[in-house]
Amino acid sequence: MQDKLVRIGVFYDGNYFLQVSNYYAYGHARRRRLSISGLHEFIRHQVAQEESNDTRLCQIVDSHYFRGRLSAADASQRGDTLYYDRVFDDILMSEGVITHYLPVKSTAEGMKLEKGIDVWLALEAFEMSFYKHYNVLVLIASDGDYVPLARKLNSIGTRVMVLSWDFEYTTDTGQRLVTRTSQDLLEEVTYPIAMHELIDNRIRKNDPIVNNLFVQYEHKKPLPKMMPQMIQQPVNGNVGLSDSGEILSIKNGFGFIKYPPNNLFFHYSYCKDTDFNQLQVGDKVEFTIEKNQMGEDIAKNVKFIERPGAMPPGFIPPVEDFEMED
Repeated sequence: MQDKLVRIGVFYDGNYFLQVSNYYAYGHARRRRLSISGLHEFIRHQVAQEESNDTRLCQIVDSHYFRGRLSAADASQRGDTLYYDRVFDDILMSEGVITHYLPVKSTAEGMKLEKGIDVWLALEAFEMSFYKHYNVLVLIASDGDYVPLARKLNSIGTRVMVLSWDFEYTTDTGQRLVTRTSQDLLEEVTYPIAMHELIDNRIRKNDPIVNNLFVQYEHKKPLPKMMPQMIQQPVNGNVGLSDSGEILSIKNGFGFIKYPPNNLFFHYSYCKDTDFNQLQVGDKVEFTIEKNQMGEDIAKNVKFIERPGAMPPGFIPPVEDFEMED
């Protein structure tokens, strides 16, 4: 049993963490985002377990978040991106996480790519480990590019813990991708932690440390009240103009809008002033028609209008229509 303070440094690959959090918010049965405070609590307990130490003697002394960031002009074209980026920045600041951002680069094909973030993270992580003498550095990442960092940290006696998730998700272009953690990275670190297995482990489903990994009460922009439909009705295929339709299906993080002759794909990130998780099949929505990278019509700026059959504002249903919770 150790009796000395274990100093922990936490380093986030921000884009990876965002993908994981989005997966649990839109593609997993939990339908909740990851909690920064809950994750830090989990890290302290996990390090204490691995180091055979008291949780009170395992303290996070530094945490850093690295991510490429869209310009204000680009973010303004993506629904509520600017608003939710600011909300998340507030959360990071409240938890003492230091943010590091680089501008996202655009390719000739219009794709947005992060450049240099992983190198910056690796350099900062090694330098701070060297000067601040972390006992354990926790890396929230999955990329094999961090193998040299793990080897360097091993050389100065800093133990490395990797929190990783393996999952499938749908991109904003409708492409289905599979995320798998680099096996080389897992073999190089001291404490590899497969978070997806731990979270889905039935034995630990009531474990408060696991449940606290997720935001318990999220700030959500409510769906607007039912309102008359007051939007332009263009001919199908007029890209960039507003139109309306009905939600045909809702999947894990994406959906389709009924729009003859073809149904329109939309991603959760395309919702505007509307929470994707509150949308239901049959809801009336307005949207703009745009082209994806393959030249296909998709729906963007998707905004809730009304829910057919919903109670009008101010209507109070009889008591027997409510279900009481235990």
